[in-house]
Parts: sequence; structure tokens; C-alpha cells
Amino acid sequence: MEFNEKFRELRKARSLTQEELAEALFVSRTAISKWESGRGYPSLDSLKEISKFFSISIDDLICPEEIISAAKDEKKECIDKYISLICSTLDILPVLLLVMPVFGNGTDSPSSVSLYAITGISTWIKTVFGFLIGITVMNGICGFIISRFDKPVWNRHRLVTGIVLSIAGTAVFILTRQPYAGIIYLIILVVKGVLIGRGRSLR
Repeated sequence: MEFNEKFRELRKARSLTQEELAEALFVSRTAISKWESGRGYPSLDSLKEISKFFSISIDDLICPEEIISAAKDEKKECIDKYISLICSTLDILPVLLLVMPVFGNGTDSPSSVSLYAITGISTWIKTVFGFLIGITVMNGICGFIISRFDKPVWNRHRLVTGIVLSIAGTAVFILTRQPYAGIIYLIILVVKGVLIGRGRSLR
């Protein structure tokens, strides 16, 4: 009998709902559902909690092959979590562009100024800059919020959105002849690409 079947039987033998068991094991109901359906394995710490809660040895609960698979799942989740948190931080960094003197001010002034101090470009371009920076920062904040939930699909969509925003930011700032801001967005894009590529190779 595989782990998911044993786990389901143990829960039903105690007449517990998935919500009640999740509360007892300090995990989400989604995690319980995933384990019972065979879509994943608990972390090693969760296995210890399950073993203790049901008074059953880990060896009786899960076979060695499944333990290896569980360890791989845990490693993958850990890598994904750290990559997501770093990418979220990178998405928040453009908030500095609001105050850093990295924007050219056209013919009004030869020196660089902050976004708020720009007077030598049209208002709608300045608005586009502010909107782009704002939505990138919001995407980063959403990343930190999503990391608190067991929703890998949401996280993947957010990562893709972050990459798209970094590409858009690089293109917009370079096309409007704002090279310093464009370079900052490009660096963020490259670091994200390296992190995501490295993460995939480690899985």
C-alpha cells in the first residue's frame, strides 16, 4: 500500500476531516488533499509529525523509495521558494527609481534627476514610468503574499509576470532614452533569468 492510501486510511480511522487533520498537523488543508491524492509527499518534518500523531513509525508509514521521493519534493519546494522570494525582492527594488537621480531631464537640465523631479519630458511618458515602476513593485509584494500559501501555480504565474514586466521596463526606458533606468531593469531581468535557469538545473 502506498503512502497516500495509508495516510487516507489513518485519517478516516480517526474519523477526522481533512481540515481537522490539517489543524492538528499545522499544515494547510490543500497539503492534506495533495498527500491523499498522491500528488506529492510531506516534508521530512511533516512526516515526523504524522508519525507522532498517529503513533506509527515512519518506516511503516512510508517506504524507502517514497522517502527519497519526498526528500526530492522537499528540495524542489525549497529551491522554488527561495527563487520566488529573491525574484519578489528584485521586483520591489525598482521603487528606488522613484527617488534615485537616474533619469535624463531632456534639454531642461544636463544632470540626471529623480522621477519626481523630471520636467523635460511629457507628462504621459512620466506617467508611464510611474505606472511601470508601480506595477512591478506590486508584483513583488504579491510574491511575498503568495509565498505564504501553498499555491505553486499562482507563484509560477507571478514569476512569469515579473519577467514580462522586467522586459517591458527595459524596453520602455531604453526606447525613451533613459539608459540608467533601463540598465537597472536589464540587470534585474538577467539576475531573474539566471536564478530561474539555475533552479531548474538543480531540480
